Amino acid sequence: MGVDYYNILRVSRNATEEDLKRSYKRLAMRWHPDKNPVNKNEAEAKFKQISEAYDVLNDPQKRQIYDLYGEEGLKSAKLSSPSSFGGGVAGSRAYRFDPRNVDDIYAKVFEGSEKRFSGDGGVGSQGTKKAAPVENTLACSLEELYKGCKRKLRISRTVADEFGKPKTVDEILKIDIKPGWKKGTKITFPEKGNYEPGFTAADLIFVVDEKPHAIFKRDGNDLVVNQKISLLEALTGITLCFTTLDGRNLTIPVIDIVKPDLEVVIPNEGMPISREPNKKGHLKIKFDIIFPLRLNAEQKSDLKKALGGADK
Repeated sequence: MGVDYYNILRVSRNATEEDLKRSYKRLAMRWHPDKNPVNKNEAEAKFKQISEAYDVLNDPQKRQIYDLYGEEGLKSAKLSSPSSFGGGVAGSRAYRFDPRNVDDIYAKVFEGSEKRFSGDGGVGSQGTKKAAPVENTLACSLEELYKGCKRKLRISRTVADEFGKPKTVDEILKIDIKPGWKKGTKITFPEKGNYEPGFTAADLIFVVDEKPHAIFKRDGNDLVVNQKISLLEALTGITLCFTTLDGRNLTIPVIDIVKPDLEVVIPNEGMPISREPNKKGHLKIKFDIIFPLRLNAEQKSDLKKALGGADK
């Protein structure tokens, strides 16, 4: 018999016009090329097969010839009436499906219906309820949020197959993390949640979280360092060395006496500002002065000599 149009449309041989339309709608929405950007070539071929099967089985004359003589008989017979979607004019030629007519079939079948693509592989309508969004944490290092990076996440989710039954599929989602993104930033993948009968698939949301850093702590667009120094260093000066989040060596001389409330601010060495790519926050250095636990008599005498004339 050649091509089995009934099998392509997933209907029985005694399917009614309504059965054909219902099955075509389900399969067309499943295999429409616009809904399958990853495997577009396969989708286009499937979509053409579905359209051709519907074009034949929905036309009484073509269907009768096909039932009696199969695909070869249909394509060698002379049709006695015009085709609905590109068959031959009476007595002019045998039936040949024109791939250019797939859009005409699609438009006519869905005429008057509220249609749209839904993420669960089924037909959505404006009245369909949407499942509650699903949130997941996306933990990022401070280096990733400083420089930006690309992340790939493998997910498993439930979708509806061409028969409307649930099945599990694996997908790779790509996230382009921008420099300066903050904790709480949300990345939404529309309708990438699990399929639930009677609902449009939920949105899948990833919420950025910051991993603790060994040296830097983020405060908005600023970076803060709590630096421990000895009392001697606080009085005589110190040179601080840091490795920045993008790998540079930063040398900061502190020559003034460090008082307990002193804060050294280094402009433009904080986090990038995501909405202003050429700007950064500040690096703020706070000090924790470590006092000696005890001094011997000689040390106390030396301090009194050194500091005795200092202002009180």
